[in-house]
Amino acid sequence: MTFDVAVVLVPFIFALLISMLYRFISKKYIGWLVTAVSLVLFIILTTYIPRISNGEIITFTHEWIPSLGINFTTYLDGLSLMFSLLITGVGSLVGLYSIFYLSKSEQLYHFYCYLLLFMGAMLGVVLSDNILVLYGFWEMTSVSSFLLIAFWHHRKASRAGARKSMLITVAGGISMLAGFLMLYEMSGTLSIREIIEKAGLIRESALFVPALVLVLLGAFTKSAQFPFYIWLPDAMEAPTPVSAYLHSATMVKAGIYLVARFTPVFGNEAAWFWLVTGVGLFTLFWGSFNAVKQVDLKAMLAFSTVSQLGLIMSLLGMGSVAIYLGHSSETVIYTQAAFAAIFHLINHSTFKGALFMMVGILDHELGTRDLRRLGGLMYFMPLTFTIALIGCLSMAGLPPFNGFLSKEMFFAATLHIQDLSILSLDHIGFLIPLVAWIASVFTFVYCLIIVGKTFFGKVKTHLLDKHPHEAPVGMLISPYILIILVVGIFFFPNLLGRYVLNPAMASIFPMFPSAEELAPTIHAWHGFFSPELWMTILAVVAGIFLYSLLKSWKPIYRILPYHLSLNALFNNGILWSESLSARFTRRYMTGNLTDYFVYIFVAFLLVVGGYFLYGDVFSWSPVNPESLDVFEAILMVIIMVSSIGILFAKSRITIVFLTSVLGYSVAFFFIVFRAPDLALTQLVVESVSTVLFLLCFRHLPEIKRGVQSKWKEARNLVISLAMGATVTMAGLAALHYEKFKTISEYYNDSYLLAGGKNIVNTILGDFRAFDTMLEVVVLFIAGLGVYTLIKLKAKGGGQNEN
Repeated sequence: MTFDVAVVLVPFIFALLISMLYRFISKKYIGWLVTAVSLVLFIILTTYIPRISNGEIITFTHEWIPSLGINFTTYLDGLSLMFSLLITGVGSLVGLYSIFYLSKSEQLYHFYCYLLLFMGAMLGVVLSDNILVLYGFWEMTSVSSFLLIAFWHHRKASRAGARKSMLITVAGGISMLAGFLMLYEMSGTLSIREIIEKAGLIRESALFVPALVLVLLGAFTKSAQFPFYIWLPDAMEAPTPVSAYLHSATMVKAGIYLVARFTPVFGNEAAWFWLVTGVGLFTLFWGSFNAVKQVDLKAMLAFSTVSQLGLIMSLLGMGSVAIYLGHSSETVIYTQAAFAAIFHLINHSTFKGALFMMVGILDHELGTRDLRRLGGLMYFMPLTFTIALIGCLSMAGLPPFNGFLSKEMFFAATLHIQDLSILSLDHIGFLIPLVAWIASVFTFVYCLIIVGKTFFGKVKTHLLDKHPHEAPVGMLISPYILIILVVGIFFFPNLLGRYVLNPAMASIFPMFPSAEELAPTIHAWHGFFSPELWMTILAVVAGIFLYSLLKSWKPIYRILPYHLSLNALFNNGILWSESLSARFTRRYMTGNLTDYFVYIFVAFLLVVGGYFLYGDVFSWSPVNPESLDVFEAILMVIIMVSSIGILFAKSRITIVFLTSVLGYSVAFFFIVFRAPDLALTQLVVESVSTVLFLLCFRHLPEIKRGVQSKWKEARNLVISLAMGATVTMAGLAALHYEKFKTISEYYNDSYLLAGGKNIVNTILGDFRAFDTMLEVVVLFIAGLGVYTLIKLKAKGGGQNEN
């Protein structure tokens, strides 16, 4: 096994080992084990940096379902390496942080299993070359994040947040799958590399734009873009390590990865630019605007994450202009927007991860995240204050922190785009830098709120659950590593650019011949008169002004009533769908066996009868009476008489007798047609059924025939006649049916392929065993369910605490 495969499988292997051997692993060491796994993977991935930075691409293919073109292929290039380093690097820090954050009384084995499952799924997403394998890992991230968000499942809010994230991201994933299937239809391949190579051919297809929209739906839902962002704030009910890992550095970046990976395919389409840039810019503004009104620090960081993801998404949209225009010395400048996107993606992971851990420290040590109960904590928690200050200043885009560099590049990209005379930008291009600047103003405002309301002002010890005190050293290590990176990247940005960002740019723009021209040299100073610098200065001035007047303009958030908000629409939609499904279920689940037979027969008539009526396949082949044997004629008469007699019988015994006559007559038909094995089976079944009927009727009370309405009797009569006619029609047509090629040729080589001379035995041997295996699986799952319920009952569980 090469490392390319191992890096994906190792987290799953350790998750399996923990689930099997947790009884033998002390809770003291489980967190250290998981941290070591992610750290080792990170260290090994760093050894690939020199090779990837020199333009090498490392692939490995394991044939899985070659007949369908589905292979497990890992593809390590600049873009996938950058995301893999984020996943394992931040995963190591989160694992270390969680050791000191989580209580030893909690179900740590479950937590770390879920964490490893998520890490492996994310690595699978960014390293997979096959789009169907990528989709499988994509949905696995949704499932594992559901488990992590609902880790504190005794809380109603945690369960609700997990359910909302699952519904929205899985729905987006299904639409993405439809887009992938369209790409396969257009390109004839499931390989992302081959799809990129055939991008020119794909663009000529009528499915191109629908595939583009469906793929973006998957990316937008996963990366919390408007209007799908509503799941992210509710997901903050998860433990803080989960928020720091999933919702700032990894899972929400999966959509960013998808857009970056497929930009070479869709970037030449104007719809891609408008959708990615437009949705990203509006998400940037909407997230920053709504972050200001939050009173929960984690909710504020959640909306700030939504905003920052919108910023990155919009930059990728702007960068696609370079592909739209084609390679030239004049268009290379537009690739710098994509460079700013991946640069800010790394910067955001550092300062936002540190800020989430800072909020976790406050919650862990003080028992609250509510801004209305916080204040004056700088004197009690100076180390935590340092984390908050550096993280917020970087998020606000101020020097000397890495957020300043990428924010300046963002402003520069918006100014370049507004000057384009194509894509109708000459009319509305000015809105792009304007929206970017307004969002930056609100970003600065909520950064001031986080630092000012939490660490300055009056101490409210009477509102706190615990006396203010600094966090233990173990909880400070991870956020301090991140803020050291925040400062270090500012002073040495081109080191990151040369070895990590440049190769990623080559992956986003593979059609550009030189990777060197795609990666600009990062400068902290562009001159005092640079427009992006003045945009930052004006944003700071406006932000301070709005912060000073916060109480006077904050009532504007009450203009939009809650019942018109996206959360209310989503919740009402869920309630309406549940009510509708309940009413629909009550209509057909009547408890009446007759109604259930009606559903079955009507479905049969629609499928089989409709096939014969509208499929132009009916072939009339009447039976020649001279070909009938006397025994066959007698059996036919007996079957007809007994069948009709059942309908008019008044006694249960008579009905059982006539049913047995009908069954035994069928068995005799099998004998006449020389099928003794089927005849024997039929005789045994009929004998056992007759005995069981008699035993049941012996002990059942007398049940009077119910009175049915006339229309139900008429309905049943029509359905019965139609069923009889349909079965008769199908039987007659089957005698000399020549519309389709016979399937008997498939079994010509049955002895050679299956080792059986009897076709019935061959079919049973090939398929019955598989059917039995599935039945055993069903019984096994049912047994697990029963066992779980018994265990929960014994422990007194299964109740809602909230």
